Amino acid sequence: MRVPVSWLRDYVDIPESTTGRDLAAALTLAGLEVETVEDTAAGIDGSLVVGTVLAIEELTGFKKPIRYCQVDVGDANGTGEPQNVICGAVNFAVGDNVIVVLPGSTLPGGFAVGARKTYGRMSEGMICSAKELGMWEEHAGILVLGDAAPAPGTDAVRYLELDDEVLDIAVTPDRGYALSLRGVAREVAVLYGLDFRDPAELVVDASEEDSYPAEVEAPEACSHYVLRAVRDFDPDAESPLWMKHRLAKGGVRPISLAVDVTNYVMLELGQPLHAWDRRALKGPLRVRLGHAGETLETLDHVTRSLDTDDILICDDTGPVNIAGVMGGLTTEIGPTSTDVVIEAAHFEAAHIGRTSRRHKLSSESSRRFERGVDNAVQEVAATRAVRLLADLGGAVLEPGMTVVDNTSPPATISVAESHAAAVSGVDYAPGTSQRRLRQIGCTVEELGEELRVTPPSWRPDLTDVNDFAEEVVRLEGYDLIPSVPPRAPAGRGLTPSQRLRRGVGRTLAESGLVEVLNYPFIGERDFDALQLPATDERRRANRLANPLSEDEPLLRTTLLPGLFTTVTRNVGRGFPDVALFELGLVYRPRAGQPSVAPVLPVDRGPSAAELESIAAALPDQPRMVGAVLTGDLQPAGWWGEGRPAIWADAIAVARQVARIANVDLRAVAASYEPWHPGRCAALYATLPDGAEVLVGHAGELHPRTVSAFGLPERTVAMELNLDLVERARQTVSPPRVSSFPVATQDIALVVDAGTPAGDVARTLREGAGNLLEDLRLFDVFSGEQVGEGKKSLAYTLRFRAADRTLTGEEVAVARDAAVAAATERFGAALRS
Repeated sequence: MRVPVSWLRDYVDIPESTTGRDLAAALTLAGLEVETVEDTAAGIDGSLVVGTVLAIEELTGFKKPIRYCQVDVGDANGTGEPQNVICGAVNFAVGDNVIVVLPGSTLPGGFAVGARKTYGRMSEGMICSAKELGMWEEHAGILVLGDAAPAPGTDAVRYLELDDEVLDIAVTPDRGYALSLRGVAREVAVLYGLDFRDPAELVVDASEEDSYPAEVEAPEACSHYVLRAVRDFDPDAESPLWMKHRLAKGGVRPISLAVDVTNYVMLELGQPLHAWDRRALKGPLRVRLGHAGETLETLDHVTRSLDTDDILICDDTGPVNIAGVMGGLTTEIGPTSTDVVIEAAHFEAAHIGRTSRRHKLSSESSRRFERGVDNAVQEVAATRAVRLLADLGGAVLEPGMTVVDNTSPPATISVAESHAAAVSGVDYAPGTSQRRLRQIGCTVEELGEELRVTPPSWRPDLTDVNDFAEEVVRLEGYDLIPSVPPRAPAGRGLTPSQRLRRGVGRTLAESGLVEVLNYPFIGERDFDALQLPATDERRRANRLANPLSEDEPLLRTTLLPGLFTTVTRNVGRGFPDVALFELGLVYRPRAGQPSVAPVLPVDRGPSAAELESIAAALPDQPRMVGAVLTGDLQPAGWWGEGRPAIWADAIAVARQVARIANVDLRAVAASYEPWHPGRCAALYATLPDGAEVLVGHAGELHPRTVSAFGLPERTVAMELNLDLVERARQTVSPPRVSSFPVATQDIALVVDAGTPAGDVARTLREGAGNLLEDLRLFDVFSGEQVGEGKKSLAYTLRFRAADRTLTGEEVAVARDAAVAAATERFGAALRS
C-alpha cells in the first residue's frame, strides 16, 4: 500500500517537523512494515513555476508542429519579462496556465534544462508534461492547470505537492484495514496521540426507494450489497489534477473520471467499488454463486470459465462481473456512458481469495476483499463516489439507494485486563488495555478485572483474546518486551536421537562434506531417472493437493534426487569436486492411509478420535542421511596426484555415520537402483536382539542415472536409514588401556576370489578370541602364484593382554585359532 504523506495529513494533523522516515519508523515498530520511503521531489532541482501563456507563434516548415510561446512567469526569472519557450505540444492555448521549468534546472531522471537555440529561436526553458514532472506516465501533451491556478511565478513544486513523501507499506494478510488511507491514518493518530478525522463519517442522504433493483441469492457469500446511481454524467469530464496526482502517488494509473472516482474512494476508505454503464445492464442484478459451464469475458479481454465457487453478479443475460475480482467487458464504463450505477459490497473473504487464485487474477479489489474489508462502510463509500461524480462530472444523483443488509454484529469477547501483560512479560500500567483497545475502535465495557470487548467493523481479524493482547503489545511497543533467554531445567538436554543427528552432521562436515537442505518435493520423472522398476516401493508417494510446481507434486521417498540436482547445479557453476550430504525425512505411504488428511475445526482442541484420524492419515516418516561425492576426493598438487572418489568412499562415509552410534556395518554385494549392479553394497546392522537389518546402500551410481541427472561420470552415493541405525546402537564400553607390549602377527590367506574380505576378517576376529586387539587388511593379491579363481588376503593381527606380557606360545595359539576358523568356514589356506 502506497501512502502519500500529504494525503495522510487530510485526516491527521501530523506535525510539520515529522518526516516520512519518522512515520515509517513508528509504523514499523507498531507492526506495519514500511519497506521504502519515496521522496517524490528527489529528482527536481532549480526553478519550477506556474506560468500563463501570453502568445503563441506557430512555426512552419518542420515535420511536426512547433510553437514559439511567450509565457508570463512573474518575477521567477529575475526580470519580470515574459519567458520565450519552444514547445511541440498543441493541447494548450493563449491564457492557459502551465508549468514552466527555467534554465539551469533539473527534472526527474537527471534531465537538465537550459537555454538553447532550436528551430531558429532561443528557447529559455521548457513547458512541462505530467510525465516529465514524474507525476504519472501517460500524457497527451503538456500539463494544463485550471483557472484556479495561482499567480504566475508561484512555486509549482509546492502547489502540485511534488515535494511529497510516499510510504510503501507491506501489509500482512491479517491487516486489511491498512490497505486504505483511513486505516493508516488511524494508526498514525494512535501512535502520535493525535485526533483522527474519519473520512467515513459522512451523512448518507438517500430515500428508501431502490436506485437499481438487486437481490442477493447467496447471503453466505455477500453479507452487504449497496447500489447508488447517477444520470446525465458528462463522459468528457476529466479528473481534476489533484485526484490524478493522488492516484498516481498511490500506485493507481489515472484512466477516466468515473473509474478514477471508484479507485480514489477505494484508496481512501478501503472499500472496492465497481461502476456500470446503466444502459448496458439488462434487468435486475443478482448476486449468486456460479453455475457449471458458465463463462464471462472480463475487462482484460479474456474469456474465463467460471466455477461454482465463484461469486458472480448477474443480470438477465447472465454473469456480468466476477464479484470482487474483475468486471465483465459488456457492461464497462465507456467514453459515451452518461448513466452510472455504483456498487459497494461486502463479499466473503475466502471466496474471493480462492477465485483470485483460481483465475490467476490479483487486482487491487481482490487484495482488499480477501484480507477483509469493513462491512459497515458500503453506504458511505457508494455515497462518497456518486457525490464526487456529481461535483466533478456534472451528474445528477438518484435519490434512492439499494441496500441488502445481512450483516451480523461482531461478537463480544471477554478479555482479562492483565492478559496482555501476561503474554508479553511487560508490567503495563492499570487501564492500558482499555485505553489501547478503545483507540483502535473497540467498544470496551469494564467489569472489574474483566473487559467485555467488541471489535469495530473494520477489524474482522480480532476474534480471539490473544488478538486483543497483540494490539495492546504492539501499540505499547514491541521494543519494551525484555529479551530474556529461556533457562533450560536442570537434568534435561538433547535427546539421544538429537545427539546422534548432531554428531552425524558434525562428523560429516569435519570430513569435508557440505550439508544441504533440499525441498522435499519430487516428480515421476525423478523415479524414472533413478531407474526404479514399476514395482519399487519408492514409487509409491504421497501427492500434494496444492504443489508449488506441477512438475514436483509428490513428497520424496528418497533423498537422492535432491542431492543429485544440487550436485549438477554446482558442477555447472564450475565446481567439479563436490561432496554433499543431507539429513532429512522421507515420506512412505502406509497401507490403508487415506488419500486426504482430515481438516479439523479451530474453535476447540481436537478430540482423541480426531487425533487418531490425523495419525492414521500421516505417512511413515523415517529419517535418512544421504551423501554424494564426485570429482577428486583428494586434490592433486605438488605433493602428488589426486585421488577421485570411488565406490569404497561412499561405503566409508556410511560406516562413518554408523560409527557415531557405535554400530558396525556389514557390506554385502547387491543390485539396487540407482546404483551400478557391480559396484553396489547393501549395508546391514545388527540389532540388540541379534537380528540383522538392512539399513541402506552405497556405491557407484548406474551410468543411466548419471546421464539422466547430468552428473559427472563415476559419481558415488550412499543413503542410510538413520532411525534403523539408531535402533542398532550398541552400548559404548570404555577402551581398555594396557601398559603391556603388543604382539603383531601377519598372515596371508588364499580363498576363493568371490569371498568377501569383510567376512573373512569377521571370522578371524571370532576365532582369535579376546586377546585380539585389532585386525587390518593390508593387501589383496591375485595371480598365477595363488591359482586361477583364487585371491590372497593379507591381514595384520595385533594381540595384547591387559594384565601380562603375552608369551610367544599364547600368540601362536590365538593366531592358529583364527586361521583354523577361516579354514573351516571358507576353506582358506595359509599362503607360504
